Amino acid sequence: MAWEPGHGHPVAYAQLTRGAGSWALEFVVDPHHRDRLTEIGGELLQAAVDVVAKEGGGHVHLWVPKAGPEHDQVAAAAGLKRGRELLQMRVQLPIDAGAVEPLPVRPFQPGRDEEQWLAVNNRAFRHHPEQGGWDLATLRSREAQPWFDPAGFLLYEEDGRLAGFCWTKVHRGEDPPLGEIYVIATDPDFAGRGLGRRLVLSGLDWLSSQGITVGMLYVDEANAPAVHLYKSMGFEVDHADRAYVGDVPPASG
Repeated sequence: MAWEPGHGHPVAYAQLTRGAGSWALEFVVDPHHRDRLTEIGGELLQAAVDVVAKEGGGHVHLWVPKAGPEHDQVAAAAGLKRGRELLQMRVQLPIDAGAVEPLPVRPFQPGRDEEQWLAVNNRAFRHHPEQGGWDLATLRSREAQPWFDPAGFLLYEEDGRLAGFCWTKVHRGEDPPLGEIYVIATDPDFAGRGLGRRLVLSGLDWLSSQGITVGMLYVDEANAPAVHLYKSMGFEVDHADRAYVGDVPPASG
């Protein structure tokens, strides 16, 4: 926690979460003190890195929403470098899809569809650091969230097989409410057939039917084909969330 004289509340905090050989790190500076973000954030991150070193070291992973040059400076001072960058892209709804038709989809049925969805998800995201390797407990934890709505969890099937899906999420607390394409994928066996664009359209159509006027999604900046696809559908970059990473050696002595 960071405190300053004359303030009866913390002006910033950093938090570490230990994983299997790695550490997740986050920090927040009070909006009224962000003119000193590099100073306050720098001290916090250095203190956090020192804790990691004293605990035996390990890989550190820091996500910063809407990262700017000042975050690059703070992270570099703590020995962290840029990693992945996620773009949040938005589009006004409804969109004009031209001659492209959404896919015929059905809603996810809890208690019935978990196993087949997990199989397709883990095949499609087998190399993805967050979305790959899900198990039933991970999926059940999402189903238990207040925002979960199976009606907006859309499945596309061919010949009795799950060929792809578009899982949407509505952020009612935003002004205006945002409709997110939360997770979208096709089974690798069905790749190369243009299903991705039509799945996105199916998700956006469903969101629009719920009165949502702004659609959004996150995409890795390095995924050039996906970024190109979304731009061709009218999405524009709203902001970037950036990861900073580093390997901290154990403290000597």
